[in-house]
Order: sequence, then structure tokens, then C-alpha cells
Amino acid sequence: MNLKERFQQTCFSFTQDKNIIEKSWIEIEKKYAEKGRHYHNLNHLENMFAELESVKNKIENFNILSFSVFYHDVIYNASSKNNEENSADFGKFQLEKLNVDPSSIEKTVQQIIATKSHQQSDDYDTNYLLDADLSILGKDPETYLDYTRKIRKEYSVYPDLLYKPGRKKVLKHFLDLEYIFKTEYFREKYEVRARNNIQMEMKS
Repeated sequence: MNLKERFQQTCFSFTQDKNIIEKSWIEIEKKYAEKGRHYHNLNHLENMFAELESVKNKIENFNILSFSVFYHDVIYNASSKNNEENSADFGKFQLEKLNVDPSSIEKTVQQIIATKSHQQSDDYDTNYLLDADLSILGKDPETYLDYTRKIRKEYSVYPDLLYKPGRKKVLKHFLDLEYIFKTEYFREKYEVRARNNIQMEMKS
């Protein structure tokens, strides 16, 4: 199932208005295809869904989680500190148009905001979202290196003098966590290699 079909299927749980669903999808596609998105694009969403498929039976509300994936990076500006809040606001506005119930919208908003600090949540679904979002950190070294290059391109507005200390701070934040991955499944799958990858990047 491609991303568009997945989005449509999720929306059909709340509305049968194909016109509004189509318009909402076009907005998502447009945002994730913006110039300068080398990593935070539709491929990132595809990878997240591929990871979440393996744990679908453990997820309480896959519709809400799907909306959180679709909207969590919908607003992305490398020089902004409010991307998550802005993405959550954008998602809320779109989901209201799709006739999603208020409690589901609120849950989606909270999940999107959680991707800002990546702290352990009391909500299991949120933890799966966070782990899928960070799964790239635990991939093979070549894939990880490709990811770091794409992130650097996204931040090309900053010279090395500013970028490197900032990046180092982000990486150190991950290493300082007791666990990078919040769920047992992702921890077993990626924790060790993620730490190795991050340490390798810090040395370089």
C-alpha cells in the first residue's frame, strides 16, 4: 500500500468525503516535497510505516498513530525551533476538516509534540511513534552515513562553525538517555547499533 492509499484508508474511518480527503493529501504531498527537504520527506514517512507494520498488533489506535506519522514533520524549517508545534497546529486544522473526533485530534497533537523531546511516554502508542521516527539511527553504517549527509544538506544555511556544535549537542542528548528507544521491540532491534553509529559520527 502506498502512502496516498494509506492516508485515504485512514481518513475513511472518519469521513466519506473523497474531495476533502484528496485536498488533504495534496497538502501533505506538497509540504513534504518542499525544496530543501533531503531527509524529512515522504521517504521518511514510508520508512516509519514500514517499521510500524512489524508492531501493528501492539498498537492500540493505528488510525491516530498514522495521522501522527503523516503530520509530525509537515512543517519543517531548519532555522525554526517550533516545527513540532506548528506541525501539530497544521495537523489539527486538517483533521477537523476530515471530521476526526476531538479526542483523536488531541491525541494526535500530543503525539506530534512528543517528537520534539523524544522522552519516554506513559502512552505506548506514542513510544512506538518515537521509535519509528528514530529508527534510522540504528541502521547499517552506510545508511546512517547517508542520513547524516542529508541532514547536513537540510541545515546548509548554517556554516560548520555553527552546525557542528549544534549537531554534537543533539547526538550527546541521545547518548545521555538511558535508552534511545522506548519500546522493547525497537530497543532490541536498534539500540546497540544506534549508539555505535552516533559515537562514530561524534568522532568524525
